[in-house]
Amino acid sequence: MEKIWLKQYPAGVPAEVKIDVYPSLVALLDESFRQHAKLPAYRFMGKSFSFELIDELSRAFAAYLQGLGLQRGDRVAIMLPNVPQYPVAVAGVLRAGMVVVNVNPLYTPRELEHQLKDSGAKAIVILENFAATLQQVADHVPTKHVVLAAMGDMMGLLKGAIVNHVVRKVKKMVPAFSLPAATRFNDALSQGRGKAFTAPKMGPDDIAVLQYTGGTTGVSKGAVLLHRNLVANVLQSEAWYQPALKKVPAGEQVVTICALPLYHIFGFNTNMMLGLRMGGCNILIPNPRDIPAVLKELSRERFHSFPAVNTLFNALANHAEFDSVDWSHLVISVGGGMAVQQATARLWLEKTGCPICEGYGLSETSPVAACNPVDATAYTGTIGLPVSNTELTLLDDDGHEVPTGQAGEIAIRGPQVMAGYWQRPDETAKVMTADGYFRTGDVGIMDERGYFRIVDRKKDMILVSGFNVYPNEVEDVITQMPGVLECAAVGVPDDKAGEAVKVVIVKKDPSVTESDVRSWCESNLTGYKRPRVIEFRTELPKTPVGKVLRRELRDKK
Repeated sequence: MEKIWLKQYPAGVPAEVKIDVYPSLVALLDESFRQHAKLPAYRFMGKSFSFELIDELSRAFAAYLQGLGLQRGDRVAIMLPNVPQYPVAVAGVLRAGMVVVNVNPLYTPRELEHQLKDSGAKAIVILENFAATLQQVADHVPTKHVVLAAMGDMMGLLKGAIVNHVVRKVKKMVPAFSLPAATRFNDALSQGRGKAFTAPKMGPDDIAVLQYTGGTTGVSKGAVLLHRNLVANVLQSEAWYQPALKKVPAGEQVVTICALPLYHIFGFNTNMMLGLRMGGCNILIPNPRDIPAVLKELSRERFHSFPAVNTLFNALANHAEFDSVDWSHLVISVGGGMAVQQATARLWLEKTGCPICEGYGLSETSPVAACNPVDATAYTGTIGLPVSNTELTLLDDDGHEVPTGQAGEIAIRGPQVMAGYWQRPDETAKVMTADGYFRTGDVGIMDERGYFRIVDRKKDMILVSGFNVYPNEVEDVITQMPGVLECAAVGVPDDKAGEAVKVVIVKKDPSVTESDVRSWCESNLTGYKRPRVIEFRTELPKTPVGKVLRRELRDKK
């Protein structure tokens, strides 16, 4: 496919970024810790943590891991929300020559057991709030070294004790557990300080992260992300951000809101790793679902960058306290993880003056593969253009390219594409083409300018009497209806049409009725796209990142 998208690149964004400047993520971290030592790398509950401190603590943690007898290449699971122990643990694992296994803290025991067994993780760093989950599977997994963190570990003696008391006793967020062999996080750091740390020489083809994916659609698989994959994507993202970052006054540190979970690849690379590379500061938001708490935290900060998912942008923009925050310094809002809806984008631009630039990527692409230009002034309804060093093409079911303007499966080639799925050559073979493209399972169209638009996931497509209905389109139309907060569309069995469209709606205005929705759809959707079944709920089921779990809506007819 001809790279017609290059003509649309903003001034200063190169077609190719030099991506071999660091042999590993460790080399990137070492340089950042050295160059930005005195600057704050993170803020959490009002307390700042400098690059120098993260450097020192992560070295101690690396020495602790090596002192356990763990070897280069061993997997270490990290089951933490957005707390300062997370970047310390990640940097420590990588510096010790080991592999980070990101674990969703809200996993059930069954999901945790699968991931620990599948990855072969020998150690885990876990917040005590989730320790009861680990206790239930501890005897069945290969993970014998447990490092137990508490919310207040890095807050200092007094504030830390208060935070832990509130979390444990007042909010009762730590269910009873018994892990007698566990080592407390601060004790692990103390032990590490007394040990020698040997920095192994890490190369571009060493594994950095196992990022598990596919849990909402089938068996969860570990995407093998090499050091070079993640380094490349950090540098690609940095180059793409430049037109917006030029608006930050010279000499001012770039401050990013980190409401995306760091254990998710979007937060991992575009918040943590990109922030470290740029010498920026991330404001850690431990629970983005608590919208009043998020707005209270934001009201204390002057910030420039806000990557998030549509559900969070929507919830914030519709909240009564939205104007308690100073949004005037915001120069970049990046939407990813799910489709950005037009109604959300319109409201966000109206309220902040900063358009949402929708991007696109997957765990398998480290994650960023495409993004709208960050100097855009309005919502485009597309996932934008392939980023530097990246090719997107559209394939039919036989693997042949489709002509411009036709729908096909999006396939991606670039330095950020994973090495494969962990110990699953069969699954890897299903998604990788002979010429190095990763088949995403997403159906897209490219326009004559090189902008790509997703029409849907192959598996989410609804087939009504032989016509393809794409849930994203139905959802986009209904969320523009006054009084609708959010909605999700799924296919349900239908005797006549094979499948029918069902929508589940969360109201903003309680007076909205089924008949209102039907008349809105009559005006905006052709007959076969209109929902046959309309259901109202108080909330939609979502993953911790904010993706709507369509499967759950299908299962509950």
